Amino acid sequence: MAFRQALQLAACGLAGGSAAVLFSAVAVGKPRAGGDAEPRPAEPPAWAGGARPGPGVWDPNWDRREPLSLINVRKRNVESGEEELASKLDHYKAKATRHIFLIRHSQYHVDGSLEKDRTLTPLGREQAELTGLRLASLGLKFNKIVHSSMTRAIETTDIISRHLPGVCKVSTDLLREGAPIEPDPPVSHWKPEAVQYYEDGARIEAAFRNYIHRADARQEEDSYEIFICHANVIRYIVCSIPPLLAGDFVLLGS
Repeated sequence: MAFRQALQLAACGLAGGSAAVLFSAVAVGKPRAGGDAEPRPAEPPAWAGGARPGPGVWDPNWDRREPLSLINVRKRNVESGEEELASKLDHYKAKATRHIFLIRHSQYHVDGSLEKDRTLTPLGREQAELTGLRLASLGLKFNKIVHSSMTRAIETTDIISRHLPGVCKVSTDLLREGAPIEPDPPVSHWKPEAVQYYEDGARIEAAFRNYIHRADARQEEDSYEIFICHANVIRYIVCSIPPLLAGDFVLLGS
């Protein structure tokens, strides 16, 4: 059965049609029931020197965790090669699905001179409350909340977490807001220095590689993970998801 990842994007509208808080669920992991409609031939591992897929072509090893890429096929036993390969592939295949919820921080005071002064507005606090209630109403067993270390993300996390008692919180600088890539076409209201794209781009790419990937083969049960961060970070993550998964985006109302 060919390996397949699933992606779902859920946009949660809040009171007054606010777009300040976005949450999405990315299900990344085990094959779908029934498998792929059309099985794809296995791709050679990256170290084998094969040609990489071109633009618009599905890359089964997009997160560098495709089972075949983790096996040294050159060391196969000639006599039991196929059977041995099938056994090893099964060992490396994801058995669970990671459900990832991406949440943008709530509305905040943009006029704060320092980052620590850019706290949530009253509306922002209400948005976070509503998001916490919405998440709690899903009845899911959330595993953790990973959040940006910026003030507005920390405050959003604190409010949401009140509705999810017992869920651990992890702060990281990787999810801080930044300029991952120069906009094309250019925009007039936002012009970071070139060095900022260079630094922020590498950091946000590191966040993508660290957090957005299929479940580890050792993971036995589905997980539900919340990430609270910023607009540019979420844009980068969504735009970095392989093109084939775009067909699995589903928009939901509140």
